[in-house]
Amino acid sequence: MSDSRGSILWVDDEIEHLKPHILFLKEKGYALSQASNGQDAIELCKVNNYDLILLDQSMPGMDGLETLSEIKKNRSSQLIIMITKTEDEWLMDEAMSGQVEQFLIKPVNPNQIFMACKQALEFDKLHEKKVTSDYLKEFQEIDGLMNQELNADDWWNLYDRLVDWQIKFDTYRDTGLSNVLNEQIKTCNKEFSNFVEDHYHTWMKNNERPLLPNDIFNHYIKPELINGNKICLLVLDCMRYDHFKAMMPLLETLFTIDLKYCLSLIPTATPYSRNAIFCGMFPDEMVTKYSEQESDMRSDATSLNQHEEQFLMDQMNKAGLESKSIHYHKIWAVEEGKKFEKRIKDYANKDLVSIVVNFVDILAHKSSQMDVLKEMVPDESGYRTAVKSWLENSWLFQVLKHLANKDFTVIMTSDHGSIRVKNDVIVSADRNASSGVRYKYGRNLNTNKKHALIIKEPEQYRLPVFGAQPSYIIAKDDNYFVYPNEAHKYQEKFKNSFQHGGISMEEMIVPLGIMKSRS
Repeated sequence: MSDSRGSILWVDDEIEHLKPHILFLKEKGYALSQASNGQDAIELCKVNNYDLILLDQSMPGMDGLETLSEIKKNRSSQLIIMITKTEDEWLMDEAMSGQVEQFLIKPVNPNQIFMACKQALEFDKLHEKKVTSDYLKEFQEIDGLMNQELNADDWWNLYDRLVDWQIKFDTYRDTGLSNVLNEQIKTCNKEFSNFVEDHYHTWMKNNERPLLPNDIFNHYIKPELINGNKICLLVLDCMRYDHFKAMMPLLETLFTIDLKYCLSLIPTATPYSRNAIFCGMFPDEMVTKYSEQESDMRSDATSLNQHEEQFLMDQMNKAGLESKSIHYHKIWAVEEGKKFEKRIKDYANKDLVSIVVNFVDILAHKSSQMDVLKEMVPDESGYRTAVKSWLENSWLFQVLKHLANKDFTVIMTSDHGSIRVKNDVIVSADRNASSGVRYKYGRNLNTNKKHALIIKEPEQYRLPVFGAQPSYIIAKDDNYFVYPNEAHKYQEKFKNSFQHGGISMEEMIVPLGIMKSRS
């Protein structure tokens, strides 16, 4: 039973008539065992681990369905192909509900049996081989793009391809190419950081720029409201592009999705990027108009997003949409989400429902603080799995079902993503500098410009100017900042954790899903 191609048990009350088929399978490299009734098959399965069972349905005594049920009790993952003389649909339904791999109708020829066995036993291997071949080809194509001058759309398309490979490798982990892909992403991030450093300040000066968070309202929400459509603006704080793509199969059961992208503002942090979505302004404009926001940011208040509802109301009024009804809701905890779900029928009467959900952000931050979450979210694949599982079982999915039934258009996006940081970089700073590990602002900031964007003139980057001689430093790639006298403490706490605030594809290339109800 150690044959490399797989061991098969064939169960049929007329097994002696199947010798040509059995010899053919043996010639193809399979090890064959035989049983002429269901009870013998069950006993054999107790002492042997077969890779596949070929099971006849029409046997005297214990028939195929009864045998199937008993075998599955002992080994629920057992691969079984059922063979029968009848094409009755009820029988097919029964067999499929019993989790058979395939359903074959007699008479069957040796080649037909061989192909069924090959598909059942080698499907994953064949797909892994195809995935490996396809990625190695695409590796060369993506590598070649690094020698070209790319614009923002090019970077999005490139990152979209890389994310698709990440998700494929989540399924086919045994290809051994995940490390190669991770290294390629790291290489791309270095070039992406250079691209942002070269172009970002020019985007701040004109409208010929990629879509930014402060553009979302005018580009996608205002036109829908003017046309009389009901809109839900759903902002999942810290949701990455790969998170959205991992969730798409679930979302596509409710909506048709036009997936676009937005580039987060830098620093890729909530006070800058998320506030920009709601006020439609760059950060320097925002603090000039809203003195309360300036005060919060100067004093490093506990919450730097306390005024989003007011921002949204003002933006609606500025757009001439003051007659439209609005409901804004920020949700931090599961209980609050469940309360929101219970009242969604009331909120769905509004023209614009705006929801901010903090689960993904909380998961990122808590995973660096709790050992159990470090094990659940050890890497990007685990993070994607956790976020997808949360959506599938969450109050939010029920809310989305209701919105889809009410023919809402859902604009689903994020303010920024996050990156798993690995490389600590020494930084010197004034003691009043901000505390972030991916970006800092204050006086006398200094670090190696190879690892960070150093901004001495915040005005050119549309950033607030607080105090005399202000500056910002923004980490590139997968770096994070540590102080010389506390380096070990920071390394222990933050290395391999998910952080945001810096420049990387994962943080800056944000999903923007325009989701129309299928109903």
